[in-house]
Amino acid sequence: MLEILQEIDHVTIDFSENGKLFLNLTIALIMFGVALDINMQDFVDLTKKPKPALVGILSQFLLMPLFTFLLALSLGGYITPTIGLGMILVAACPGGNISNFISCLAKGNIALSVSLTAFSSLGGIILTPLNFTFWGNLYIKYYSGSASSELVRDLNIDVLDVLQTIVIILGIPLALGLTFKLKLPRITAKILTPIKRFSIMAFLAIIVLIFSSNVDLFVKYIPYIFFIVLAHNALALSLGFGAGKLFKLNKRDSKTIAIETGIQNSGLALALLFNPAIFPQNLAIGGMAFIAAWWGVWHIISGLSLAGFWSKFSITPTGDC
Repeated sequence: MLEILQEIDHVTIDFSENGKLFLNLTIALIMFGVALDINMQDFVDLTKKPKPALVGILSQFLLMPLFTFLLALSLGGYITPTIGLGMILVAACPGGNISNFISCLAKGNIALSVSLTAFSSLGGIILTPLNFTFWGNLYIKYYSGSASSELVRDLNIDVLDVLQTIVIILGIPLALGLTFKLKLPRITAKILTPIKRFSIMAFLAIIVLIFSSNVDLFVKYIPYIFFIVLAHNALALSLGFGAGKLFKLNKRDSKTIAIETGIQNSGLALALLFNPAIFPQNLAIGGMAFIAAWWGVWHIISGLSLAGFWSKFSITPTGDC
């Protein structure tokens, strides 16, 4: 299996410059929609009972990267260093916007879900580059004496390069969305739902585009990536739910934190991967791209399955979803 994964590292995913531009614009639109959905009253309400939010932030930005790092180390020679880096990159990203929809289907705490998504999107501007550079460089350092590390020896993850990209893709759209909502509340109310739905469809279209352009590669290699992403995503969901239970939160809040931790903005991970300022294109990072792309598919499947289980397979979306 290791030989196959090493082969994946050298695979170059076919993704055009227009595709990369569409990806960046879609992530920006998603963040614009997240900003339109931010209700400052939710933050005010959570300050009165901050425990669930603090546990969610702890799970998302501390436990998820830490345990991902440990999982990657524990897999040792069963994965390549770049696949481990791909896992860490996904773990460092903020939560995905579909987490609110899935939390609603799972009968979770919607206000908590929206607030955690808003915080992770805003906080991710700083925490994502810090987490990825810290844990990623630590992971590279762990492999620095290994012959298998040759692929990543020249890779130095610069926090400023990552921060610059995230400010452009996340920070500016969030600021524009918050300003738009403040200045034009009536229009915001009318376009919020269509923008949220369109952004989700656009992201799914990107995943389909990547898969369709590389169908032979994915058919060949997904069976090897599948179980890695399965284990990683299961770890994320378990961490979120376990953190809630550890801090004695009710099941509704624990479900919400599990979903927020297990639904990651893998689109952002792809946008960072396709940025040559962060990852020079001469580096063999096919494993990272496969991890991020398959996460974009699998977390939707696992999230909806878990929501069905928690709602006793009687999912009935409401207007809030």
